[in-house]
Amino acid sequence: MAHPPLLHLQDITLSLGGNPLLDGAGFAVGRGERLCLVGRNGSGKSTLLKIAAGVIQPDSGSVFVQPGASLRYLPQEPDLSAYATTADYVVGQIGDPDMAWRATPLLDALGLTGRESTQNLSGGEGRRCAIAGVLAAAPDVLLLDEPTNHLDMPTIEWLERELLSLGAMVIISHDRRLLSTLSRSVVWLDRGVTRRLDEGFGRFEAWREEVLEQEERDAHKLDRKIAREEDWMRYGVTARRKRNVRRVRELADLRTARKEAIRAPGTLTLNTQLRPHRKLVAVAEDISKAWGEKQVVRHLDLRILRGDRLGIVGANGAGKTTLLRMLTGLDQPDSGTISLGPSLNMVTLDQQRRTLNPERTLADTLTEGGGDMVQVGTEKRHVVGYMKDFLFRPEQARTPVSALSGGERGRLMLACALAKPSNLLVLDEPTNDLDLETLDILQDMLASCEGTVLLVSHDRDFLDRVATSVLATEGDGNWIEYAGGYSDMLAQRHQKPLTTASVVENEPTKPKETTAARGPTKKLSYKDQFALDNLPKEMEKLEAQAANCVKNWQIQIYMEKTPRSLRNFRLIYRSSKQSWQNLKNAGWNWK
Repeated sequence: MAHPPLLHLQDITLSLGGNPLLDGAGFAVGRGERLCLVGRNGSGKSTLLKIAAGVIQPDSGSVFVQPGASLRYLPQEPDLSAYATTADYVVGQIGDPDMAWRATPLLDALGLTGRESTQNLSGGEGRRCAIAGVLAAAPDVLLLDEPTNHLDMPTIEWLERELLSLGAMVIISHDRRLLSTLSRSVVWLDRGVTRRLDEGFGRFEAWREEVLEQEERDAHKLDRKIAREEDWMRYGVTARRKRNVRRVRELADLRTARKEAIRAPGTLTLNTQLRPHRKLVAVAEDISKAWGEKQVVRHLDLRILRGDRLGIVGANGAGKTTLLRMLTGLDQPDSGTISLGPSLNMVTLDQQRRTLNPERTLADTLTEGGGDMVQVGTEKRHVVGYMKDFLFRPEQARTPVSALSGGERGRLMLACALAKPSNLLVLDEPTNDLDLETLDILQDMLASCEGTVLLVSHDRDFLDRVATSVLATEGDGNWIEYAGGYSDMLAQRHQKPLTTASVVENEPTKPKETTAARGPTKKLSYKDQFALDNLPKEMEKLEAQAANCVKNWQIQIYMEKTPRSLRNFRLIYRSSKQSWQNLKNAGWNWK
């Protein structure tokens, strides 16, 4: 780094219940750096971010914050209960009374008035209020833990634009599109240690596989060396006592290294119980639905067939859940008809996870209190073996649900849902809190299943990988179905997805303000806009000139070997209007 880091964590160790969670972990964030922190659920990402924010003290290690630098931390579950209204909370996070004016435009941009009571906020409203609080403070370093949870698509895209205009930040997120857009570096927290890749998130997964393959090669070499030494112990011991003592000690050291080696974690196994069924799933004919004066569905015609994976997208409050309930027969439309196919067996994955009893243990939740066996489709399996498929340890069988992390509760919901035989899977925000590896396997499973999937999600990458069509709201109760995933929908609507933009680093003494605080950006002048519009043509012209230079140089080398005058040939060749017939007429003898 050219400048000292604003935030530096070094050799951080922390143990929970005697088991080491972090063992020498750390990272550094310089001015203007956007760093994403990735790892499996339960690996300690949120804990490491809390240590950086000063919420938790590590067992050992150092946390350095550059003097004068300000930090703001967005937790997964923000607590707003100490403030009466959303405006009070945001103003309280700013700290400086002279800057309290920042609160109003940010709350307005996030769909809040500032008068909402913090005691009655939904999950999405609480998340938006907390985001407004950290952005309004304009800190030097932002620490964001799952900032897109419970946010709708328009708010996620707005947040991306805001974060692209800010300075240093550390982000934990399962949203691949967000990480690809924002990140400049990746810190991978794996088995207690951190590794850093100074490239964007798009390179991370290939780099991770390279690291794991190298670990496997090193472990294989260690095993072979131990086998050779053990063979010597059995057959090669001689009377040279000092030499024997040294090799026995070395063998003990090798065995210790093998025992303490950091092994790659297991792989999640997802086996769906979705079964094929009749071709027709649901037919909606001219259905409409209103909440009082608000029309949420207006004259919608829709056919869902076997094997369809329909993604439903829209802003919060647009009526996604209402539409989903009508398509599954749980609610009836005000007008129009909905016909459901015969023999439908539906399983629902609820984003609020209301079906999970926090007082029950993990094993009791899977078996529904029925002993040690869990019914998976048509067969029975031991609950511990089924838990291992979802990366739960055997000792977690008696752990209460309330003690599980958000990602672990998400995996538990998947385990409960996928154990039941069904031919219609209804998923409401299934990606919340899941790690990237679990998402990969869930995507592959849904893409290859024989049943039908109805999906409500704000994860754009997940929709691109899973959905065969997207049903999007156009406002005023109008819904339109687009073939393909989210990116295909944007293309059909002639919209472009957000891409990474360069960010000017903040000056040391003047933090950069947010877009909402600065107001609208200045429009380009006619001269600047003309230059910008003609930039691609100018680039093509320069590339053609460069290619001509190379071609001229090659011809000059060739012509130096001929008796004809090189000067005359140059004059003819450099004239763009001359043809090869002109060369012949000029007296050029090709032989």
